[in-house]
Amino acid sequence: MSLHKIVIPTPFAVGDVNAYLIKGDMLTLIDAGPKTPEAWLALKAGLQAANVEPKDVEQVVLTHHHPDHAGWVDGFERAKLYGHPYNDLWLRRDQAFFDYHDAFYLERLQEEGVPEELLFWVKKMKRPLNLMGNRPLDGSINEGDVIPGHPEWKVMETLGHAQSHLSFWDAETHEMIGGDHVIAKVSSNPLIEPPLNPAEGRPKSLLQYNASLGRLLKMPIDVIYSGHGEEVRNVTELVTTRLEKQHQRALKVLGLLRGQEKTVYQLTQELFPYVYEKELGLTLSETIGQIDYLLEEGLIAERMDASGVFIYNEV
Repeated sequence: MSLHKIVIPTPFAVGDVNAYLIKGDMLTLIDAGPKTPEAWLALKAGLQAANVEPKDVEQVVLTHHHPDHAGWVDGFERAKLYGHPYNDLWLRRDQAFFDYHDAFYLERLQEEGVPEELLFWVKKMKRPLNLMGNRPLDGSINEGDVIPGHPEWKVMETLGHAQSHLSFWDAETHEMIGGDHVIAKVSSNPLIEPPLNPAEGRPKSLLQYNASLGRLLKMPIDVIYSGHGEEVRNVTELVTTRLEKQHQRALKVLGLLRGQEKTVYQLTQELFPYVYEKELGLTLSETIGQIDYLLEEGLIAERMDASGVFIYNEV
């Protein structure tokens, strides 16, 4: 088995994204960059460096559905496409999903106390769809499965940053292909996304993310091949630090609720006074994460006012 890293440019603030070619019983590409001409050139050059053409790739496996990872799935016509079942919502992009998607975010913005004039953000919650692939999965994989043709790579469901997020773990070599679960230089954003099953209600992304990180602390991981930047080697130390910083961020929000009642939108304005209007989706996601954390710890209480807005206060 051999693993080849391919670095691909993206038009996003996060910078380059990494794809990985695995040679084994199957020739497998993990992630496929965004659907831009520059990314396709980089992908082809990376494959060529490993003496591979796009037509040789037998399967593409996604860590998650975000456009910087799931763009060029259309470029490998002979390859089967595998990933978490949630990917299909975005890869198919049918009208029913978009209606559900918009209704989900409208409900979130209203209950968070976002004023009427900013509800246009519902439409901005869609990721750049032109940079995403447009073919359904050939098969779904999830916790407990292995990557087809690579029995050494076990599939782990690591939700939080995305509702489709998978990581891949080789128990013998202590290596992990981690997507955006753990990135060396920055902490991943646990983003608010509609649930796969509408009956389940809003996923608590930060709590999912913390639980997924917590699993890593119990594993003998030597290296994580990350979706962005360099490999992560000091896994236990990094994850422990990130969880502690997360706790401190939540306590800062608790401080803002001392003796006062506030909505998610009001808290977001205080936490991110200079960027919340430009980055409303990301900043609200961050605030909701802290609220979920504080509710889980029993440190705050939640009530709904007459207009359907959630109000929070310190217990």
